[in-house]
Amino acid sequence: MIYALVFVVLFVLELLYFKIADRFNIIDKPNERSSHTTITLRGGGIIFYFGALAFFILSGFQCPWFFLGLTLMTVVSFADDVMTLSNKVRLLIHFASVLLMAYELNLFDMPWYFLLLAFIIVVGVINAYNFMDGINGITACYSLAVGGLLLWMSHSIDFINPDLLIYTLLSVLVFAFFNFRTKAKCFAGDVGSVAIAFILLFALVALIIKTQNLIYILFLAVYGIDAIWTIIRRLSKGENIFKAHRSHLYQYLANEAGVNKLLVSFLYAAVQFLIGVLVIRMAQENLNMQVFFAVGLLSGMSLCYLLGKKYLIKKYVN
Repeated sequence: MIYALVFVVLFVLELLYFKIADRFNIIDKPNERSSHTTITLRGGGIIFYFGALAFFILSGFQCPWFFLGLTLMTVVSFADDVMTLSNKVRLLIHFASVLLMAYELNLFDMPWYFLLLAFIIVVGVINAYNFMDGINGITACYSLAVGGLLLWMSHSIDFINPDLLIYTLLSVLVFAFFNFRTKAKCFAGDVGSVAIAFILLFALVALIIKTQNLIYILFLAVYGIDAIWTIIRRLSKGENIFKAHRSHLYQYLANEAGVNKLLVSFLYAAVQFLIGVLVIRMAQENLNMQVFFAVGLLSGMSLCYLLGKKYLIKKYVN
């Protein structure tokens, strides 16, 4: 019953946000790098924060340092949606938020250089998650896939309160109702993509710590392959990787090749979920088998990705 009530409250809050966004002109205007063609409300993903807020209140204020970090991340990202902030300010807040996440997870017993490397990786993943938010439905679908895998794991491994994942997934469903459409009512905005990435990473890192098994990082394999190879390609061309673009594989598929955007979003999520199921199965095997699986999977994905992207660029761009 409580889950249904939270869902209704989140739905109403999303509708209230639409009125606020419309009143204060918080919109996303299409440009030459956009995948949409009409003016759309921005920041609908703020509902992810309210999903986490529902958990924080109803759980008796569990995970306070994580929630403080999420709040800082949400505030600076929303400000960036309304008025563009400098990369330095955003990255400073991101590092502070990840520091709070690390404190919540009791990671400060590790060597400082390991912590520094972990901070850089986590901040990088959060920003990559943000960069991947470029077509209708992709953030909602992919987050449902990853969050669903983590919720599945929470039933057999006690690494997190499953209510955090449940309330978060309820907020994603609310957002999906308005975003998973040919003509979206709203976009997630930086506030949405960054917030959901922070929440899912918190759960994922908790799972890795609990199991002492890095194989679960492959729960983000699809986004990781697209983001990393796109960054490498852009760096090789001397482009500014922080500047908006439309050169991810999913963007070529949706824009240049003309594949239905909702289908592309669904396929990204479906492939990631299937990979996640294989990961859960392989986590029961010995270390050598896990390494062989991970290397083989990432190599195969990279090969398919590079060949597919090369074909699309040659056929539709060059």
